[in-house]
Amino acid sequence: MSGTLVADGLSKIGRPELAQIPVPEATSTHKPVPHHTIVEALVETLSFRHIGVVQEEYAVSPDGAKMFGVLDLETQMEGCRFSIGIRNSHDKSIRLGLTAGLRVFVCSNMAFSGDFTPVLAKHTKSFNLIDTLSVGVDRIQRNFEPLQRQVELWRKTQITDDTAKLIFYSAFIDGKLEAPRTLLPEVHRLYFEPQYPEFAARTMWSLSNAFTSAFKKLDPVPQFKATAKLGAFLAQLPN
Repeated sequence: MSGTLVADGLSKIGRPELAQIPVPEATSTHKPVPHHTIVEALVETLSFRHIGVVQEEYAVSPDGAKMFGVLDLETQMEGCRFSIGIRNSHDKSIRLGLTAGLRVFVCSNMAFSGDFTPVLAKHTKSFNLIDTLSVGVDRIQRNFEPLQRQVELWRKTQITDDTAKLIFYSAFIDGKLEAPRTLLPEVHRLYFEPQYPEFAARTMWSLSNAFTSAFKKLDPVPQFKATAKLGAFLAQLPN
């Protein structure tokens, strides 16, 4: 798994292009921080904790005021990867934000979701970027461990075929998961006829992958909503 950035009509760019975005002057109450400065400080803060970035992409609004991005991290477990979503603005329209987890979704229409959101900060006169990112990355590291435990538990949790079918019924027929009922056949197929050998085992992890793979057929915003609800839906099921 990796982060998803939906640019919604905007062009995706790399980190070097961020440095070319103009920055308005600071005022007595607002201190805009260049997009590239925030990204470079985040990458440096991660590197201090021996966390590397293996892939990244960004998008900015036409006037350059808003920036959205995702960074996939090298710290990973077999079959999945942690990601960080980031957004920033020069015009007070959105706060500096970081969201992180196994399922990260960032969209220029303001959809912003991960397993947890460790940073939401205004660019006030007293804003300190390094302190904010240090605290945020510390929170990210602390939250990765319980996510890893959850994934490992799901990998070890064997389920019967009848149980899987009952979960599908609960999600789509009973409507306990915010996802179109039309996806039921696709989730069923992906679980019982997995595309990859690592998901052949009849486990909660394979079942989770069947759902997330089927969600890729949805448009970005419905996909974001369904994916954001999936973890809580699966977590409340009896193990």
